[in-house]
Amino acid sequence: MKRYRKSILNHIALAISAVTGLLMTTAFSGCKEGKGAPGNPGTSAVQTNAAANPVQQTLTLQRSALPQLVKLPAQLASFEEVSIFPKVNGYVKDVFVDVGSTVKKGQLLMTLEAPELEQAATQAKERYARAKLDYIISAENFRRMAKAAETPGAVSPMNLAGLKAKADADSTLVNAEKANWEMQQTILGYLKVTAPFNGTITERNVHPGALVSAEAKDGKPMLHLGQMDHLRLQVDIPEGIAAGLDSKDTIQFFLSAYPGKKFTGHLTRKSGLVNSQFRAERMELDVFNKDGKLAPGMYADLLFNSNGNPEAFTVPRTAIVTSTERKYVIAIRDGKTVRIDVATGNESPDKAEITGDLQPGEIILSHANDEVPQGVPVK
Repeated sequence: MKRYRKSILNHIALAISAVTGLLMTTAFSGCKEGKGAPGNPGTSAVQTNAAANPVQQTLTLQRSALPQLVKLPAQLASFEEVSIFPKVNGYVKDVFVDVGSTVKKGQLLMTLEAPELEQAATQAKERYARAKLDYIISAENFRRMAKAAETPGAVSPMNLAGLKAKADADSTLVNAEKANWEMQQTILGYLKVTAPFNGTITERNVHPGALVSAEAKDGKPMLHLGQMDHLRLQVDIPEGIAAGLDSKDTIQFFLSAYPGKKFTGHLTRKSGLVNSQFRAERMELDVFNKDGKLAPGMYADLLFNSNGNPEAFTVPRTAIVTSTERKYVIAIRDGKTVRIDVATGNESPDKAEITGDLQPGEIILSHANDEVPQGVPVK
């Protein structure tokens, strides 16, 4: 019995010893972790101060352009092209050209017929002839009476004035009828459709006997004429790049229809208007197509060297923060962060041109992000 009690007491003593050691270990660990508690300068406090006063990598701005090889889509178009609609109502009488026909300026393309217009012209001619005869008679009467009036009392002054007024009225009527007849002659001239410039017929939508209307301007044209030996290469260039291009700059382009073949042109025209939707400026190159291998509508890839904007600042792309509302860099002014809105120009995989309310020698963050607020002190 005594041996049994002694065994139980030994087990209890061992258990108490184990619990006491565990409590001491826990207390010691708690003391080590307590260094970062409020009031003690520990690790957590240091990290908090670092977040409030971040040590950032910075760079000093200097004006420098960023040359760039730019590739843009473009399209060929006729230098001159026109859709030919009828000026008057009528029936197609003859068509002398077809799709692919090469024509010269002033060449007769087709004729229309409109009997009512011919009758109106004939009537206008007859009215002009009658008015002319009436004027001749009234003018002769006035001349004779004026001769007779040289004898005192032979002709009443009232009668002479009436004859003069009738002669003047007949003269005015002659002029009006003549103008009407000439107008009818001009309208008859619209029945003959001629080419306004040298080119090629690219579209034909009418045949003899078809009724054409001058009022139906929203339909298909009778003919479509385009200039083929002289083409325009049209391209929309982003505004940041367009500012650095000058007239007569040499530009290379490649056509999908001729893979691997390089063509060269010169920048000829700048529209001077930036599209508000795409923020791009339309520019054109003149392309001469003497051999006829090129055609309007061909797709092209434009290649040219953009020298960049010498007034811009070239910075790493990591320094630019882009959001849905703005694009900015973070400058250091008076030891604090300031967000400055910028516009970008030429870009490379790791750099970009920027312009904005910035000055040479100003310091900005080289690795910026939208988590850095304004007014934060920076070491």
